[in-house]
Amino acid sequence: MAMPPIQFDRGSGALEGANLWERTAALALATGSKISSHFSHRGYNMCANLLRKTLPERDIDIRLNADAIFAFPYGDGYWSKLLNRSFSYEDELELLFQHSADVDYTLLDCGANYGYWSVLVSSAPYGSHKAIAIEPSSQNFAKLKNNAEINGNRFEAMKCAIGAARGTARLSGTKHEAFSIAGDGDGGEEVPVIALDNLIDDGKVSANGKFLIKLDVEGVEIEAMKGGTRLLQGDSVILCEEHGNDPHHTVSRYILEQTPLKLIVYDPRSNLLETVTELSILDRIKVSTHVGYNVFGTASAFWHNRISALNAARRAQ
Repeated sequence: MAMPPIQFDRGSGALEGANLWERTAALALATGSKISSHFSHRGYNMCANLLRKTLPERDIDIRLNADAIFAFPYGDGYWSKLLNRSFSYEDELELLFQHSADVDYTLLDCGANYGYWSVLVSSAPYGSHKAIAIEPSSQNFAKLKNNAEINGNRFEAMKCAIGAARGTARLSGTKHEAFSIAGDGDGGEEVPVIALDNLIDDGKVSANGKFLIKLDVEGVEIEAMKGGTRLLQGDSVILCEEHGNDPHHTVSRYILEQTPLKLIVYDPRSNLLETVTELSILDRIKVSTHVGYNVFGTASAFWHNRISALNAARRAQ
């Protein structure tokens, strides 16, 4: 029988259900995140995963807010940063999701992993939005389904990859946060692939809805955009990862030069979401080669006006 999960409340810092060694590990994981945050958490994942080998196999349920619980294997190198209560995951997405709580939109969470953003965006403080979490990996999908269940099955989970068209592909990679269909996939799991616009064809979403589309698809961002032409010409914002180790800014270059979308990036210097017309700003923003940076693309006047209002509110603070 599996051990019951440890409980951690990010609001209060309360840790329950952990033995002495697990409590010591929690302190080490949180302290390691605080220290390594000064150099973009370089080395944190590796050290946390080593520590994990000394811990019993069990989950930890993180209470993100009063209406959101996010579970993952205790000691996981990628997600254990959440034990550091000062850690903020993907600040630029947090900005947009928080400011859009009153908008009637659907989150398309592509490359959902364990469903962090689907859990949050479907919670009451974020507006209780509809979310569809799309994840191809069987290993990850089991964790994603668990997170849907412990949050009342309030978001839908789909087991498939996102690409340019329907088909199949093979996953490659060894890290749960970096599985991809972009590689040769030798020996990897075969998974179904759909295009974003197939969600319209299949009746999952309406073409005239409002959407925030998170694309964390590990090298297949451009193919995914090609498969979402109808969605992207409506009231949608695409939220793409721009890899820190890509000096050519391939995803942003594609958005800027090959699509009708306006390119928007979070500039830490101004603390605003800036609409940009040339890519040199990314040379300054992308300071760490081992992390990803989210960039936005939209052709929607509605969403452009919302982002302008978000910036105005931040200037007034």
